[in-house]
Amino acid sequence: MSRRFYLTTAIDYANGDPHQGHAYEKIGADAIARYHRLRGDEVRFCMGMDEHGQKVAQAAAANGIPPQEQVDRIAARFEAMWSKLEISNDRWIRTTQPHHRAGVKALIERIHQRSPDDFYEQTYEGWYCVGCELFKREGEIVDGRCVLHPTRELQWTEERNWFFRLTKYQDFLRKHFETHPDFLRPESRRNEMLALLDSGLEDISITRARLSWAIPFPVASASGETQGTWVWFDALPNYLTDTGFPDGDWEAWWPAQLHVVGKDIVRLHAVIWPAMLQAAGLPLPEHVWGHGFVLLGGERFSKSSGVGLDLNEAIDRYGPDAFRYFLLREVPWDSDGNFSWERFAERYTAELANGVGNLASRTLSMVARYRDGETPVVDVRADAAVDEALAAYRAEMDALLLHRATEAAMGLVRHANAFVAETQPWAMAKEPGRAGELDATLNAMVRYVALVSVLLFPFMPEKMGQLWRRVAGERPMPLIDELPLVDVSGWRVTAGDPLFPRPEPARAMA
Repeated sequence: MSRRFYLTTAIDYANGDPHQGHAYEKIGADAIARYHRLRGDEVRFCMGMDEHGQKVAQAAAANGIPPQEQVDRIAARFEAMWSKLEISNDRWIRTTQPHHRAGVKALIERIHQRSPDDFYEQTYEGWYCVGCELFKREGEIVDGRCVLHPTRELQWTEERNWFFRLTKYQDFLRKHFETHPDFLRPESRRNEMLALLDSGLEDISITRARLSWAIPFPVASASGETQGTWVWFDALPNYLTDTGFPDGDWEAWWPAQLHVVGKDIVRLHAVIWPAMLQAAGLPLPEHVWGHGFVLLGGERFSKSSGVGLDLNEAIDRYGPDAFRYFLLREVPWDSDGNFSWERFAERYTAELANGVGNLASRTLSMVARYRDGETPVVDVRADAAVDEALAAYRAEMDALLLHRATEAAMGLVRHANAFVAETQPWAMAKEPGRAGELDATLNAMVRYVALVSVLLFPFMPEKMGQLWRRVAGERPMPLIDELPLVDVSGWRVTAGDPLFPRPEPARAMA
């Protein structure tokens, strides 16, 4: 049954270029969005840029340009990268846009009107990490530095700010976690947040004095001073403001079905954001997924820590689709995983060139050679391997275990190649009396290729779109639930260049 599915990613901070960590999140979310479209859902897929805050102001000053020019340049580079990676988001929000600024103001005012004592003024002092745009707890500081941004010096900050009474919502949050056990996934993230709730929450400072590059906090202080809204109290509402809140039919798309975020910002999305919504009397998102990190040599990709490699080089090595596939195949969607050129070459050669590519190439060439490019007409037969692969794939995708869904699809690829090796259609073609056997075998091969192209489409949309068209022509790609009934009889197929050319050894391992 079709339904609306509103999916978001974390909006990226506008102080540097996109890296592997950004790409991993966006590719994973895109695979989820494409899968839901294949389920027949009406998908709204929002991404964007987080453009306020002290870190952006500092980056702009270092570059000698105004903050707005800084964020415009960075946003353009991010958009270009997501286009290169075939990300299919249909929404793009920037926190400097007028409708977002108006929506943040409306949300804060709504909280203030409903629960005036949720905001209060207090002088605060503590260590502030500009990289996180957060005051850090003692357990988040090692050797005087933030554990997430060890190259940045913490700043001791003392000023009078507006606070949000987060402690008021501790019992509400605990009950929500208990009554909605799948609200936050995977289980490891849920356990972390439950431990945080057990240790006790603290009220949070939500404004900054002397911060000009920010949305003005709409409640004036006792002194009459207008402060800048803390960047996270500005950024988190983007998921809501993209729906048009507070105007129009925003309730048609809210609440969101899924927020996809990195594990380092789960607390903000699974504790602070739900508390804000509850304070405003608004529905909470249905699910939050906290993915792990892509590691290089055991370290997280990070601009601030200097760990990274050229993202364009990684994409250009074998193309955008192969890069997308490798990241989601190699790095578990529910934990951390390593990137290495060696593993990239191994996966590409074994699974894409020798697996998918070889299956497609010999299937289409044999249909062209033995049946003039037309798939023989054969009754669709029950195929236990297909049924098993489809059931496993749907279960893993619904559970958001993307790496295991790719394994289910590759299992069907391996089965299909083994089927070809076992039946040896080239031998059948030499014996006229086996024409019926050859027809059934070629039909099964084409059907395998068609099904594989659909299952792998969320991961490799360009290449699998090409493969589907080579097999099915202009026929629309079927929905996931329609796959068991796909009948390829009479389809004209088109051979072509290899989908995944085998790499030159020196280039593959460089």
